[in-house]
Amino acid sequence: MSKQIPVQDITPSTKPADKSVDLYASREKIYTRAFTGFFRNLRMLGGAGLFLLYFGTVWLNWAGHQAVWWNLPERKFYIFGATFWPQDFILLSGILIVSAFGLFFITVFAGRVWCGYTCPQSVWTWIFMWCEKVTEGDRNQRMKLDKAPMSANKLLRKFSKHSLWLLIGLVTGLTFVGYFSPIRDLTIDFFTGEADGWAYFWVGFFTLATYGNAGWLREQVCIYMCPYARFQSVMFDKDTLIVSYDPRRGERRGPRKKNTDYKAEGLGDCIDCTMCVQVCPTGIDIRDGLQIECIGCAACIDACDTIMDKMEYPRGLISYTTEHNLSGQKTHLVRPRLIGYAVVLLVMMGFLATAFVLRPLVGFDVSKDRVLFRENAEGRIENVYNLKIMNKDQQSHTYVLSAKGLDDLKLTGKREFQVDAGEIITQPIELSVSPEKLPSSTNEVIFVLESADNPDTHVETKSRFIGPSIR
Repeated sequence: MSKQIPVQDITPSTKPADKSVDLYASREKIYTRAFTGFFRNLRMLGGAGLFLLYFGTVWLNWAGHQAVWWNLPERKFYIFGATFWPQDFILLSGILIVSAFGLFFITVFAGRVWCGYTCPQSVWTWIFMWCEKVTEGDRNQRMKLDKAPMSANKLLRKFSKHSLWLLIGLVTGLTFVGYFSPIRDLTIDFFTGEADGWAYFWVGFFTLATYGNAGWLREQVCIYMCPYARFQSVMFDKDTLIVSYDPRRGERRGPRKKNTDYKAEGLGDCIDCTMCVQVCPTGIDIRDGLQIECIGCAACIDACDTIMDKMEYPRGLISYTTEHNLSGQKTHLVRPRLIGYAVVLLVMMGFLATAFVLRPLVGFDVSKDRVLFRENAEGRIENVYNLKIMNKDQQSHTYVLSAKGLDDLKLTGKREFQVDAGEIITQPIELSVSPEKLPSSTNEVIFVLESADNPDTHVETKSRFIGPSIR
């Protein structure tokens, strides 16, 4: 028997007069009601932290440049004290793998908390919903306003709402582009008309994307566009924490007066106030069971707990719980699947941390010249090489070059190189060997580059020394 929770889609379907099936239900606008509660405060606190991280980090400076800066023209990526180059993009793969397993782990443990609390789509949607409340009023006022004919008051309120949306979208887009182009210069150039055309394009693109996603599409992104809603049922089991309604306690639903003996009338604790539906950002009724549209934001829990307090009933009619708990069985928080994801996550984090620590801060590449070999004025066999030294550190370093691998090997040319932070230099050098010391026509040599001011920086690269054929 499958241990997965059955997830149902209760999106209403429509059937035209010709009895044909409509594959897409017409969208009904969702008017959310304002509410208060513990989980709302928790979400606001987390959202404030994310906003501070997103909008604040871009203004920080580090070592004379923007602390987090994806410098695409120079192919340098600054993340505080570290500089990354295209060669380091394997680390990005590691970060994505760790993020994926982190998402798997948290989903198995606590459901869609990512969607409800930290997903940018959700966070920005809550901000846009707040703008609606400020400009158009609470739920009932917005519903009346939309049904009312156009007037100066309605036009002013709509204009104010969309202006706030566009302003938030503009700040969001400008900040995003600021991670790729220094934000201080970008902001000044943008508003003085001196920015590059591509800067205006991308700021405009992300402004409209934010405006469209958080202002117009909203729950449609979560229901139809986000793949996470589709594969969440594969990740869930009956011990996963989910937002759920307790039908054993709540049924039969029905209105009643406070302090009445509703049990004698065969009623449960649910007074059928529909507050859980009115506060839901995706417009579902949590009492219908687990649905793919549920983003786990716990808005329905806060709303229901408020009603339970007013009715002087115990809280928890809607709560974070598990399928096993709802059926009266014991919940197993520690289970093989969760342990497996945790172990893999820790191992991957360990590998990633080790890769970051051991990442060489100097790039060293040697390429042999196209001329196979030549004889110099001393009668020695000489090969020419082109060195490329890349200082990945954010401090200048002096590097010392040496070579080994053959007897009587002599290095001609510059041996010490001063390389500034983030700089790449190229330098031709020559290696020579007495003909009688060559063991064969093709020989392996090793170039060694060491930092004069940091003994731990030591890199080697191999190349070939070509000589005349030996008979």
